[in-house]
Amino acid sequence: MTDASDPPRAAEPATPQTRREVGEARRAAETHDTGPALQAHLRAARSELENQVAQARADFEEANERIKERTGRDLIVATVIGLAIGAVLLGSLLFVKWAFVPFALGAALLAMFEFARALMASGRRVDLIPQLVAGAVVVLSAYFVDSWLHWVLLFVALAFVVVWRLVGQMASHDGRTYALVLGDVLIACFLQLYVAFLTSLCLVLLSKDGGEWWVLSFIIVAVAVDTGAYAAGITMGKHPMAPRISPKKTWEGFAGAATAAVLAAVLYGLFVLHIPIWASVIVGLVILASATVGDLGESMIKRDLGIKDMSSWLPGHGGVLDRLDSILPSAAVALALYFVLSPLAAA
Repeated sequence: MTDASDPPRAAEPATPQTRREVGEARRAAETHDTGPALQAHLRAARSELENQVAQARADFEEANERIKERTGRDLIVATVIGLAIGAVLLGSLLFVKWAFVPFALGAALLAMFEFARALMASGRRVDLIPQLVAGAVVVLSAYFVDSWLHWVLLFVALAFVVVWRLVGQMASHDGRTYALVLGDVLIACFLQLYVAFLTSLCLVLLSKDGGEWWVLSFIIVAVAVDTGAYAAGITMGKHPMAPRISPKKTWEGFAGAATAAVLAAVLYGLFVLHIPIWASVIVGLVILASATVGDLGESMIKRDLGIKDMSSWLPGHGGVLDRLDSILPSAAVALALYFVLSPLAAA
């Protein structure tokens, strides 16, 4: 027992262990005090973030529905499918040049198949298997044989489908009128020229020295035309461009297509093709014209057939031919541009 008269003892020095225990006790007390407040703050922040994400999703879905209502296309699905096709196309052109050949052949045959089915549904007589066989010969010959033989095989394919149709008509004995038979023959030739032959010109360009870069150039510009027209038409389109052929195409959309085409061509021409700016502008304007003519031409065909899309194989896009409508005629002008402008790259 300590006496009151005893002098006070000096405080014992704190050991490191004691100081650590005191610090841990203090931190535990602070955590105990601030824990509920911090958890409440985190819950509020998470709730706010979830609300913002939900609102953004609702706004996007509402915008997508408006676009779908106006154009009949699902923007999300169309974008995903477009990116997937673009990835396959880029991979085939950039890494293994010849790998683009089966890609182009498959696209051409699918387009011919759906076009033939649409024609048959309208009452036309189309010999599907002979058409596909002849089309495959025309497309493959463009890459694997000499150019003169490619032309010979094209005429052979045209003669083949015409003779097959005439023989088939004679064997049917169905009393079909001369005008309808003539129309069937012309359509047989048109299928080969429109799909198979124009696709083969793309492979002729591919077979040239550095041709893969020119193939990629006209495809990029054609896609830019479609994208620019779509974006500008949705946001600003008011004045119809060709209401009797395609009511949803507007002059504002055409202006957006022209801007996107020239911009894409100039950037690609400068950094990839290494051609002058004026030559790149020519590429952009020429592909703009061919892509627009191709788009309007296919729209006129579909209007005559009474259909909206060639098929529904590509959700958000329609059919394969609906995606090739602007690319097919652009292949022909791109081949001509290659012969005229490619020497400028070496200058």
